[in-house]
Amino acid sequence: MASGMTAPGANDRINVGVIGVRGRGRDHITSYSKLPEARVAAVCDIDQAQSERAVQLTNQLTGGTPKIYQDLRKLFEDKDIDAVSIATCNHWHALATIWACQAGKDVYVEKPASHEIWEGRKMVEAARKYNRMVQVGMQSRTTEHKIRAIQLLREGVIGKLYMARGLCYKRRKSIGRQPNGPVPPGVDYNVWLGPAPMRPFNPNRFHYNWHWFWDTGNGDIGNQGVHEMDIARWGLNKSTLPTVVVSDGGKFAYDDDQETPNTQLATFKYDDCELVFEVRGLLTGGESSIAYDGSNFIGNLFYGSDGWMSVDLNGFQIYKGEDRKLAQEMKYAEPSSWDTTPHIQNFLKAVRSRNLRDLTCDVEQGHLSAALVHMANISYRTGRKLHFDPRAERFVNDDEANSYIKRNYRPPFVVPDDV
Repeated sequence: MASGMTAPGANDRINVGVIGVRGRGRDHITSYSKLPEARVAAVCDIDQAQSERAVQLTNQLTGGTPKIYQDLRKLFEDKDIDAVSIATCNHWHALATIWACQAGKDVYVEKPASHEIWEGRKMVEAARKYNRMVQVGMQSRTTEHKIRAIQLLREGVIGKLYMARGLCYKRRKSIGRQPNGPVPPGVDYNVWLGPAPMRPFNPNRFHYNWHWFWDTGNGDIGNQGVHEMDIARWGLNKSTLPTVVVSDGGKFAYDDDQETPNTQLATFKYDDCELVFEVRGLLTGGESSIAYDGSNFIGNLFYGSDGWMSVDLNGFQIYKGEDRKLAQEMKYAEPSSWDTTPHIQNFLKAVRSRNLRDLTCDVEQGHLSAALVHMANISYRTGRKLHFDPRAERFVNDDEANSYIKRNYRPPFVVPDDV
């Protein structure tokens, strides 16, 4: 099967290259390995040691030995690769997706779709221009009980919705402080930085902790939080961005290198309802019926004229009437929401059908939910309430806020105006 084919044959396997194979990328490999319609044909990582481990994992799971690339640009040149699965740092998501689309590859990209609002829209433009299937890794969109919960909200089970609350109470311990140091052997630090500014290597800005620095991450609202942000917007049935955002918070309790807040509250105003989102990385109690998994309270609450709904990893509950009695619920003995395999299987279905409507989380949905994250962070960083033009996807009469919509890319890692 050659890259860029419009409709692969029924017996052909889709050759996938997985980019970024330390954390989520290993989960991608495991999921593709379970699916007979796919083959992990290549792995790519700026860290040679991670690539070698990924090859071993693929071989253990499938008996196959994928190619190794250290530079994703070389992977995109490989005509044998049909699709790529991107599990890099957030600051690489947009450019890697756009380059892949330009190279004729379909794309599964981890959440959040983008690092800034402007580049998220460019991802959508690239997917449409090159007729590529681009799925964003917010797997709740392919999770049975969450699909059912949203369907019930559409049917008016709790009346007219007036508020959605997203909760990201995920325990995050202090990262401490680390001095700058040498780049680890086998790591292409230039490519790892990619679009981000050149800085001395610091181990505290590298593996996973990159989430907590503005150059490369978006804080926990854009890490764990974007899942719940997406569910909140999905439940409210909003396909445009809100007109007002205000967000405040801070980095409390810790004295460390982290830049992003560990406590954050954001409110978004739509014409007929609001979306409220809260991040707490410190020790905290729960809210309402959101399940506790041993260290975290993560989920969504929907409020309507006739009652309210709680949705989390384990299921959902609906409470109705003035006495708020339990009216309906759906529960699982084992949490199901974080299984990536069904979401990847849905992506592969669309790769075969060439119909973007088959995707449960097309790139435009991913862009809109990521943009909410970015709007909240921009309000937090400017320190004020902001007014937004959803059509232009820009803030109204606010040059400082708009300066955060698009980064200054470091050549040659530049998202082009014309994709």
